[in-house]
Amino acid sequence: MLTLNNLTYEIAGEPLFSEINWQLKPGDRVGLIGKNGAGKSTLLKIITGEYSPTKGEVAMPNQTRLGYLNQDLLSLTSDQSILEVALSAFEKELKLENQIDQLLQKMEDSYSDELGFELADLQDQFNAMDGYSIQSKTEKVLEGLGFPTSRLGDAFSSFSGGWRMRVILAKILLQQPDILLLDEPTNHLDLPAIEWLENYLNDYHGAVVIVSHDRTFLDRMVNAIGEIWNRKFYYYPGNYSNYLIKKEEWLEHNQKVFENQQSYIKQQERFIERFKAKASKAKQAQSKIKALEKLERVESIEDQDSVMSLNFDLAIQSGKEVLNAKEISMGYSPENPIFSSTDFTIRRGQKIAVIGANGKGKTTLLKIMNQHVDFQGDLKLGHNVVPSFFAQHQLEALGLEHEILEELQHATSERTDLELRTLLGCFLFTGDDVFKKIKVLSGGEKARVALAKTLVSGANFLLLDEPTNHLDIQSINILSEALNQFEGTLIMVSHDRYFINNVADEIWWIEDEQVKVYPGTYKEYLNYQSNRETTTSNQEKQNGLEQKSKKDYKKNKTIALKDENSQKSLEKKMHLKEEEMNELKTEMLKIDAKLAELSYQNKTEEIGLITEERKKVERNLDKLNQEYEELYEKMLKL
Repeated sequence: MLTLNNLTYEIAGEPLFSEINWQLKPGDRVGLIGKNGAGKSTLLKIITGEYSPTKGEVAMPNQTRLGYLNQDLLSLTSDQSILEVALSAFEKELKLENQIDQLLQKMEDSYSDELGFELADLQDQFNAMDGYSIQSKTEKVLEGLGFPTSRLGDAFSSFSGGWRMRVILAKILLQQPDILLLDEPTNHLDLPAIEWLENYLNDYHGAVVIVSHDRTFLDRMVNAIGEIWNRKFYYYPGNYSNYLIKKEEWLEHNQKVFENQQSYIKQQERFIERFKAKASKAKQAQSKIKALEKLERVESIEDQDSVMSLNFDLAIQSGKEVLNAKEISMGYSPENPIFSSTDFTIRRGQKIAVIGANGKGKTTLLKIMNQHVDFQGDLKLGHNVVPSFFAQHQLEALGLEHEILEELQHATSERTDLELRTLLGCFLFTGDDVFKKIKVLSGGEKARVALAKTLVSGANFLLLDEPTNHLDIQSINILSEALNQFEGTLIMVSHDRYFINNVADEIWWIEDEQVKVYPGTYKEYLNYQSNRETTTSNQEKQNGLEQKSKKDYKKNKTIALKDENSQKSLEKKMHLKEEEMNELKTEMLKIDAKLAELSYQNKTEEIGLITEERKKVERNLDKLNQEYEELYEKMLKL
């Protein structure tokens, strides 16, 4: 389907990457990863023909159709409605529909059998192309990506850049290309839209290449990882979690090879040094010198991905209660309230994630806390609370004439230049990058500077709105570890599920114009919501039964509850669930061992089959866990 042969791309004579050999096959789902600046987006542009390689070639059949989502499309605009923009994916169908409409108009004035036959022929073609369903397909995709039905007729140009990107993504998906190239597709999506996209792509028949920093998305979507690392391309079968295991094994193996070679070289050099002056051994010494000169040296890669760390020193510790809000109401119009008399409290040391669909009020909630918007109600910060707010609009507060390092120096006097440069390295500014002026930076680079500035402020209460949007995977890992060590208080808005699950110990969401709270991790929250939906569904069924035959239902329910919900019965069920879960865990361990063996043998096809088997076992285990928790909750109520 797509083959890269010895592909090299140079910038000013220096290779960005070199000698990439890779074959993309139908059904492949490849996550393309690497540090920012490694060349991921460049490689996609070479595949599309936008860039030309310095050496090598891209080969694919002439009829192969490419779909390419990239961040450059943010600048596109149109006065058409978003429905019309997305419908333009069906170019052939729309052209044929226009021909039918013109012919119908012509027939109104002068009908003939010939025109009737021509119309019938065109309508047959249109029907064969499934043309009559293109609007419903388009509406379904747009609604899946978060657009309410009532807004499908709104002008494309009236939406923000992030929402326009969703329309463009919808158009590309509807085109059904053979190869789908997606550069950071989740950057402008909220959690419901990301989950919808995952489900859509799981049923997609073409090949997909995804550049993403979203680890959860990669784990769920891909069956292989392609990494650009140290200017080379490395291919790992399996999802992102499997890649981490296999790369670690490869690094350890490579380091052992390096150490063994170094030991061999030192032995040879000692022999040469000792015997090169002796006539009886000189010939042998010269032979060893020539052998060492020809030896292909293995490089040490142990420290090439140096692990940096962040730490935050608090200027002062806050009181136990960081923020208290009572009767908060707010809306951008009387017809569209966001909050109505809602209460919430934040205590010292909490790390809160606010989640949900875009437009529900997540960012507005942070702005209320930082008093950046007008609202009704009473909001008080606690004793010694020092807040620091990061959001996209904070970019406007950067000093355009300042250098990056200088901007951070203005934000803190407590850190040395070495500490600040280390911090900037974590946010992808290395070497002389720190001396660039703010005014020459891209929007994403400015966002990283603003985030770094927020983190060095010494604040003990951080309010972070989408802090991971412009970071690569390594930087997200560094940030999540730093926030876990942070001794202050944190509330954040994010759609990165891995980041949320690793940092947050409490989940907030907005429902019925109120702030709702779940006191646990994101994974625990998902189980809670799943159980909640199940309970609601069961309640609806029960209500239906009550309406059908209330007396009989009450009688049967009483008998069933006495039997099924007795302590002895529940304990027995829980014991059986535990046995089933242990069996599945053992099965998963066996599958993981098999995957490791197949990966080492590079048996790609078998890995794909075993991976699918593992997913089924994992789903069954999750289901059993939920059922076990439901039984446990019933036990507590006895």
